[in-house]
Amino acid sequence: MSTITNHLPTAELQALDAAHHMHPFTTNDELAAKGARIITRASGVYLTDSDGNEILDAMVSLWCVNLGYGKPEMGQVAARQMNELPYYNTFFQTSHVPAIALASKLAELAPGDLNHVFFAGSGSEANDTNLRMVRTYWAQKGQPEKSHIISRKNAYHGSSVGSGSLGGMTYIHEQGGMPIPGIHHIGQPDWWSEGGDQTPEAFGLARAQELEEKILELGAEKVAAFIGEPIQGAGGVVIPPSTYWPEIERICRKYDVLLIADEVICGFGRTGNWFGSQTVGISPDIMTIAKGLSSGYAPIGGSIVSDEIAAVMNACEFNHGYTYSGHPVCAAVALENLRIMEEEDLLGHIRNTAMPALHAALEKLGEHPLVGTVNVSGMMASLPLTPHKESRAKFASDGGTVGYMCREHCFANNLVMRHVGDRMIISPPLVITPEEIDVFAARATLALDATYKDLKDKDMLKIQS
Repeated sequence: MSTITNHLPTAELQALDAAHHMHPFTTNDELAAKGARIITRASGVYLTDSDGNEILDAMVSLWCVNLGYGKPEMGQVAARQMNELPYYNTFFQTSHVPAIALASKLAELAPGDLNHVFFAGSGSEANDTNLRMVRTYWAQKGQPEKSHIISRKNAYHGSSVGSGSLGGMTYIHEQGGMPIPGIHHIGQPDWWSEGGDQTPEAFGLARAQELEEKILELGAEKVAAFIGEPIQGAGGVVIPPSTYWPEIERICRKYDVLLIADEVICGFGRTGNWFGSQTVGISPDIMTIAKGLSSGYAPIGGSIVSDEIAAVMNACEFNHGYTYSGHPVCAAVALENLRIMEEEDLLGHIRNTAMPALHAALEKLGEHPLVGTVNVSGMMASLPLTPHKESRAKFASDGGTVGYMCREHCFANNLVMRHVGDRMIISPPLVITPEEIDVFAARATLALDATYKDLKDKDMLKIQS
């Protein structure tokens, strides 16, 4: 059996990586010159790299590893399923026990009448499914022209052609001819960056009402669905004002537009409830799931759909699917993940222990002269960096310059804290303890202090004119 604890020297691993491995969302020539950080193992909230550094992962990789690293039960379940039924498809009038059991469990956990699951291999694939499903749904109901989908600027729904088009990130749209036709974007509910002199409540209503304006512009008879993350994750942990989501749902119902909640990041405990939709108080017609579904231990995603949509879709042949839809090993791992969450009362730990400790630590970090405010919901948060708290001013430097500097100082202090523009964002393991939160806060403070010193030394604390 191969081992990861006895490996080539870091420099040789970096050279091999640069020679053969093309990384996602990366300028690979720049990475080759710098050298990738090589992660060799992980346990709990900590990663270990090839030089033996122990790194606190406050991003659970890509928002995924909710249970923390190294849960032995997950590997045991995967091995058992590998030996029993390593793979079979769910095409051709066939099913298998793990997919059946997982679909049933998700129907039990999902709110309202969300009782049906179409499996995929990732959130990107699931959102591609949603794109085709809502268009097919309306066509089956005799309204094929009801095909347009509205999303938001700076939203992230994946990076395939379909899901990348649904998202609203311009740097994704600049490559590959996106967005594809029939997808439109309205403003995001980011009061900190875009609210100006409005109150958060007034701004939230105004941004929600952009949806109604866009529906009327396109014609309600042409709009199939609106898609949004309950809280925008990759966009910078954008937490909408309290007025936003109730107005969005009201508008969707008024114009008979389906509401899709992308729960890929918010789902499975991240906001303190099973689903972010419950946290923001909406009842979607479709929920996109992935990431926390298996805590990242196996690649799996899906769409949980309402009784009404399933009734229409089940009456036709939906010419869509993936080789790995409901993969038995991935489904078994996801089931074990959900079992552990319930049996260990992970939601109770989040609400009673982790959230209070994290929120207190973040409040303290919010006092740092570089931090403008603290945006936090459950176990996800952002710290917008600013040269002037009171005015929510931007730095005179190019957007993201300061955030990148802070991220590099985080890495130097053995902390993974990501930057989105000039915001620092976190999404720690849901199992994190108060003691581990103290370690996070201490390392984050060191990184913020070092960044602040750099900015003063380089005369970069100037406000954008």
